Amino acid sequence: MRLILIFTLMLSSLLAQSKANDVKTFTLKNGMQIILLEDHSIPNVAMYLFYKVGSRNEYPGITGISHFFEHMMFNGAKKYGPKQFDITMEANGGANNAYTSNDITVYSNWFPRSAMELIFDLEADRIAHLNFDDKMIESERGVILSERSTMLENSNESYLMQEVFAAAFQAHPYGWPVIGWESDIKNWTKNDLQNYFKTYYSPNNCVVVLTGDLTLDEVKKLSKKYFEPIPWRSAPRKVHTVEPEQLGERRLFVKKEVSTPHVLAVYHVPEASSTDYYSLRLLNSILSSGNTSRLYSSLVDEKQLATEVWTHYGESFDPYVFMIYSICNENVTPSQIEDVVYEELDKIANEGINENELQKVKNQKLIEFYHVMETINGKANQIGTYQLFFGDYKKLFDAPGEYQEVTAEDIKNVVKKYFNKLNRTVGILRAEGETK
Repeated sequence: MRLILIFTLMLSSLLAQSKANDVKTFTLKNGMQIILLEDHSIPNVAMYLFYKVGSRNEYPGITGISHFFEHMMFNGAKKYGPKQFDITMEANGGANNAYTSNDITVYSNWFPRSAMELIFDLEADRIAHLNFDDKMIESERGVILSERSTMLENSNESYLMQEVFAAAFQAHPYGWPVIGWESDIKNWTKNDLQNYFKTYYSPNNCVVVLTGDLTLDEVKKLSKKYFEPIPWRSAPRKVHTVEPEQLGERRLFVKKEVSTPHVLAVYHVPEASSTDYYSLRLLNSILSSGNTSRLYSSLVDEKQLATEVWTHYGESFDPYVFMIYSICNENVTPSQIEDVVYEELDKIANEGINENELQKVKNQKLIEFYHVMETINGKANQIGTYQLFFGDYKKLFDAPGEYQEVTAEDIKNVVKKYFNKLNRTVGILRAEGETK
């Protein structure tokens, strides 16, 4: 009880730092949404641009094209030429990054407030006037092909995940890797790239989040000066493909020279906006977060069957998968690993979990949550994530309460609902010649 009280007091203190009402938002005439949160703790600003485009928006023939723009967006526009985006930003004390997922492409900038107008200018230039230079396209195509090859050669996880996802998704575009298939990367045309850019890099398909040492008035002024003149374009066609219900276990074996086998089991689960989201997030922690988690304790610590185990469930626009990954110890077979994993899931489905176990993972998730929210960078990313995946940034501030509302019975129910054999795809990565 004392531990719960301490966490409650700590979280109440952190909550007081930022509230939903502190966040301001407005929409420009071209449809671009701007969200901002003032935080004057340091004289810096974080700017995140969330484009609602990822591998989910592709189709066979152009897979990987969303990820391609993560590279191309740094390769020159009308005012700032090739490589000048990075050079100019760094010269003014800033830094940047970007990432592409199945659902979104995100560009992030961190800079002193003195550079804010310059960053608006940089971003507006590449949104409105990205340069499709032939030599630059071919250069980046080579970089991505090398990146894909290196990733699959050096990452057993990526290699196995690519094959398992292709089997788990038979209709939905979540079935292909974000980086794309090699033949598609080799054959995008300049016309493909330009059409994709015009379709998805329009201001009305972008949410801009700023946090830090700024004011609403100055952000409005800069947004209208640099972003509002960028023309609105027709909204992209919605993704309407629904993955059919899986009616039987799918199993595959993947050949690769590995010292011991790797095992990946995935179960179809709902999207982030589902009422089961927070229960699944806590289940994820129950199974693999820390040395006392269920799968780590049973597979690594007690039975020493695995050298590594992790699980993952994250945000997605459409129903996705819950992943359970493990690496066999020496002289251990994949079936031994699978038996223990399924046994632990069955225990939860039949016996449930105790309140101490539930409170422990709730505390873990809340600490993680507020640790991210301590920085302007974390706030910007979280605000944008909730706006896109949950439909409203205000739900971010409800998250602590949502975690607290999850019951042991809720955890039990989601395991019963989703973690059954018919809903499972299993991939085993092993060296040629191994049969067990």
